[in-house]
Amino acid sequence: MKAAPLIEELKKEPAFKYALVHTGQHYNFKMSEVFFKELKIPKPKYNLNVGSVSPAGQISRIMQRLERVLLKEKPGLVVVMGDINSTLAAALTAVKTGIPLAHIESGLRSFNKKMPEETNRIIVDHISDYLFVSEQDGIDNLIKEGISTKKIFYVGNIMIDTLLKSKPCKRKKGDYAVLTLHRQENVDNKKVFNQILKALGKIPIEIIWPVHPRIKNFKRTKNMKIVNPLGYLEFISLINNSCFVMTDSGGVQEETTFLNIPCLTLRTETERPVTVSKGTNIIAGIEEKEIIKQAKKILSGKVKKARPIKYWDGHAAKRIVKAL
Repeated sequence: MKAAPLIEELKKEPAFKYALVHTGQHYNFKMSEVFFKELKIPKPKYNLNVGSVSPAGQISRIMQRLERVLLKEKPGLVVVMGDINSTLAAALTAVKTGIPLAHIESGLRSFNKKMPEETNRIIVDHISDYLFVSEQDGIDNLIKEGISTKKIFYVGNIMIDTLLKSKPCKRKKGDYAVLTLHRQENVDNKKVFNQILKALGKIPIEIIWPVHPRIKNFKRTKNMKIVNPLGYLEFISLINNSCFVMTDSGGVQEETTFLNIPCLTLRTETERPVTVSKGTNIIAGIEEKEIIKQAKKILSGKVKKARPIKYWDGHAAKRIVKAL
């Protein structure tokens, strides 16, 4: 969702040539190839095929395989996005091979060092030459950490570029909620996971859950409808017509805010505070009582309304290319 609009803008600018590298971290068809088809992303020039191994194994495999690509291509810049293992691995490889680095979605902080993504974000930001920020909080965080303002570019949210391009149909509020869960602190911790599932079972509405491939064994509740992972367009349509969404995903917090759909974040913090201050997002935590309480509030009609957020307007990719 972040690569598609950038590639589209790069194609319009004759000064640039690019090579797309797919690490293969997301190896499930519905979580990878279907996005390339739906978002009309060209086939990657390179696929590193790292697959499903431990985080350290993924990072080391990417670094070894990407180094060969960079030495062959000799690019003038490496662009990385987000905060996953691929982001960190590619960023480190660029720096170790002496190639300038740009980071899209810089400056986001949850201030929770237990999150693997938080470590990735901090390291990548501090070794990047160009930091493209989606919201004012990101700029503030980077300046507090001593990063020069000359490296920081306020470009807006590139995820919204893709969301607008997908042209979600006019909202028809359905009689269901949508759930997404994937973070290891929620699904790998049995106590927390069972606590969340227990709360979900007491919410008086059907819950549609596209289950992440990493979640294997769980006890479904009667109000749950389990579905396979969805493509981007299917998922946006599903949440756009839902009563509300429950998630531990950062991207979904942004999408629901832009679409003005109530969102309960099943975490104790967020790295996207603008979705709380200006958006529809509520930090519901992981405690059973609070999750149920916040869900019932929404069902009773007590919902937050989103306000416009600067540069969440579909032109973030244009600003990035202009800056480059």
